[in-house]
Amino acid sequence: MLKDLLIKNSTKILMVVLDGLGGLPVKDTKTELELANTPNLDRLAKRSALGMHIPVDYGITPGSGPGHLGIFGYNPLEYQIGRGILEALGLGLEVRDTDIAIRGNYATVERVDGRLIVKDRRAGRIPTEENRRITKKLSEAIREVDGVRVFFAPGMEHRVALLLRFPEALPEGSDRIRDTDPQKEGLQPIELEGLNEASEKVAHVLRGLLEKIEEVLADEPKANYMLLRGFSQKPKMESFEERFGLKACAIAVYPMYRGLASLVGMELIDFEGQSIQDQITALKDVWQDYDFFFLHIKKTDSYGEDGNYEGKIRVIEEFDKHLPELLGLKPDVFLITGDHSTPSVLKGHSWHPVPVLLHSPYVLGGTSERFTERECLKGELGIFPAEKLINLMLAHSLRLAKFGA
Repeated sequence: MLKDLLIKNSTKILMVVLDGLGGLPVKDTKTELELANTPNLDRLAKRSALGMHIPVDYGITPGSGPGHLGIFGYNPLEYQIGRGILEALGLGLEVRDTDIAIRGNYATVERVDGRLIVKDRRAGRIPTEENRRITKKLSEAIREVDGVRVFFAPGMEHRVALLLRFPEALPEGSDRIRDTDPQKEGLQPIELEGLNEASEKVAHVLRGLLEKIEEVLADEPKANYMLLRGFSQKPKMESFEERFGLKACAIAVYPMYRGLASLVGMELIDFEGQSIQDQITALKDVWQDYDFFFLHIKKTDSYGEDGNYEGKIRVIEEFDKHLPELLGLKPDVFLITGDHSTPSVLKGHSWHPVPVLLHSPYVLGGTSERFTERECLKGELGIFPAEKLINLMLAHSLRLAKFGA
């Protein structure tokens, strides 16, 4: 329906995603957003439409992939994308129909009574420079397994992308392989297992690869193992511009989120640095060149996963200080939200609704005093599916014609 209603104009839409934004009470019955000192966000909230979005469905905890696809306007149940493809694309790897992409975590393991036990799933979040050294070491030592070419690409901190390139195109379902990450320390890595005949052939190659990786990393003090997850083949998707008529770009630091944006056809903006200010500078440089801007801020989620509510509060407050600079660009529609909630008390993603702030000249406003979970529940947008955010952004930018006579 949207395609038939799309109108071209010169309006600009800015969507800022504070990853893992939503939270639960951590101190004095208040959430991280409620505890944060955010005078600029609160002033903006009074003049904006507020609400909460459901990333996938009620009670369903989303991964980052489904969480972002929803806010990009793609039904995450229809488009189920493995994390590996996102990591690989975000790190600039070319992914072909013959490939299996995988997200890897460098990890610390030890043998206890003959069993391999995961002591740290993230190898102490090793520095990115250390990651690059180790990944180069793997790339030089392992180029092929059982006639299948192997590529490695270093990510941020403990993250790494792997690509298996088979001699010919793989049948659909070849990526249905169980993750080896047990999700908790003190447990054994999960055994590599294909869930059907096609994927078992891939799993066989991966078992050989994992043995070689373990050999190469044996002398590393922290990153002496690799946990594998998010096995995925190249998907077929309609581009963001084809779907919504918007020329879009992405400004993100972490490879996975660059991969998500690349997957739907957003152009990736390269820039120096990793700070919020660096990202805003990059945004300003390309402001005249696009209709839609996706700006992703990661550390709200990282601190939430670490259970560090004070760190999460600091990132929210830092963003608040930069908000006037973003408003100075005068976007026609300015949306602030998260891809999912990451409450510090849970140390992980959760199923809770995510705060939404939508600012444009065409909102009711005046329903809420602050940008917090409880105040968003009072807002005019209510609670709605994440994939409907794009409808609201298009409508408020006057890019949708009337439906019907």
